[in-house]
Amino acid sequence: MQTIFTYFETIPSSHRSLILVSGITFFWLLEGALPLFNFNYKKWKHAIPNLFFTFTTIIINFSLAFLLLKTADWVTVNNFGLINWLPEMPLWLYVTLGILFLDFFGAYLAHFVEHKVAVLWMVHLVHHTDHSVDTTTANRHHPIESVIRFIFTLLGVFVIGTPIAIVFMYQSMSLVFTQFTHANIKMSSKLDTFLSYFIVSPDMHKVHHHYKLPYTDSNYGNIFSIWDRIFGTYMKFDRDKIVYGVDTFPDAIKNSSLKELLKQPFQGYRKPTGVE
Repeated sequence: MQTIFTYFETIPSSHRSLILVSGITFFWLLEGALPLFNFNYKKWKHAIPNLFFTFTTIIINFSLAFLLLKTADWVTVNNFGLINWLPEMPLWLYVTLGILFLDFFGAYLAHFVEHKVAVLWMVHLVHHTDHSVDTTTANRHHPIESVIRFIFTLLGVFVIGTPIAIVFMYQSMSLVFTQFTHANIKMSSKLDTFLSYFIVSPDMHKVHHHYKLPYTDSNYGNIFSIWDRIFGTYMKFDRDKIVYGVDTFPDAIKNSSLKELLKQPFQGYRKPTGVE
């Protein structure tokens, strides 16, 4: 564990980029071999706006990374934060708790708030209006949302007291997990259910992408499923009945246009049409 910890303290940007590209490539190929849904779409054409938003997310995260470094250094030097106030523990447990709590602040809490605050929902909407969810959907976030997510992660680093090694571990894991859970892959239902007791499984997250409430407002987790189970936001739904998109923004053509997606957060809030 010490070797891994030391590596992530100074992980090169090129290695982080390699994790991103390798993940997308792996799940892209896996989707072709084991698809959950046989989408009637041109895969590359569908991917273009999603990859654009992936690129803007990378730019924003790298541009603001110095804030994470400064904050992580400060909490380490001052022994500040939840995991630093706990009794001394083995490194593996220290790292596990750091990643677990960062997953709460940077993913679950941020995601939950985005669904509950109308103005933030309109920003997050870009992620949900994909009618053909696949691994490229993972980072389909409007640039404004990338900033919002970063702020929540920064808050998590400060409150939890995570050193930069744990921050980079979390970000790397988060990246791979979100590619995994969005990937259009079909695995055994029993295996998926088993995994969902510990981590966010593909079927578990795809329920969140169903086009109507209450399913859209469920399963907010990214890496660990414990947060949805603790806070009562976990839901199950037959994966064969899932319909992707958002009921109040049904225009698939507009929802695949980069120009329209960039404008989407400013179109005005539309109240959900009904609850199933």
